[in-house]
Amino acid sequence: MSRMLLCLAALAGLSVSSAALADGDARRGAQVYRACVACHALEPGLHLSGPSLDGFIGRMAGTAEGFVRYSTGLRDAGFSWNAAALDGWLKDPAGMIPDTYMTFRGIDDPQTRADLVAFLEIAGQPGGGRKVVDEGLIPAGWLRAGALEPIGDPPPEMRVTAIRHCGDSYFVTTGDGRETPYWEKNIRLKIDSVETGPPAGVAVILGAGMGGDRFSVIFGSLADLDHLVTERCEAR
Repeated sequence: MSRMLLCLAALAGLSVSSAALADGDARRGAQVYRACVACHALEPGLHLSGPSLDGFIGRMAGTAEGFVRYSTGLRDAGFSWNAAALDGWLKDPAGMIPDTYMTFRGIDDPQTRADLVAFLEIAGQPGGGRKVVDEGLIPAGWLRAGALEPIGDPPPEMRVTAIRHCGDSYFVTTGDGRETPYWEKNIRLKIDSVETGPPAGVAVILGAGMGGDRFSVIFGSLADLDHLVTERCEAR
């Protein structure tokens, strides 16, 4: 059976009536939504590991502008997000779209799903995130979910001007002229190519918690990473 037919069969087999869905409580659903904040923002265009949920109600599945990590099944699903589709998806995402990349297992309890659907029918409208904040359903911080604030123009001690790799170590040179060695397993090289990332041509080193010896170096593009990181053991 094709992915399209599997999806249509899943939608046709939804057992929750529109009346049951209407019984959902958006305020209770807002508390259930807490689990979604790790992966989804409500700020327009702010995509995290999952797409922004701003304006997704009534939109064709798999079509959020600027989000490119949909599975083939979700891109080809051919349905729009409404209460019935949401109920089926929240009950069993992998059962509805077998190749989904979403790792959420699903919600068994029909009332909990109905509450979350009631919340999403408000929050998922264009500008709905601000509406649910204004109505006191969620704190404003949930709009951006886990997204960091834009890095902006970093101070010299955080601005990375060069990285050389030698043996099992990275030697990171910063804008204040210091070269600091790090064990390679304590450094993560990351790219943030959207508005939260550093300016073009700039990399930034940030502490990454743990025992104070873990760091992330954030680049604005793959080209910046390629330019700033070299394999070289002798210092210049």
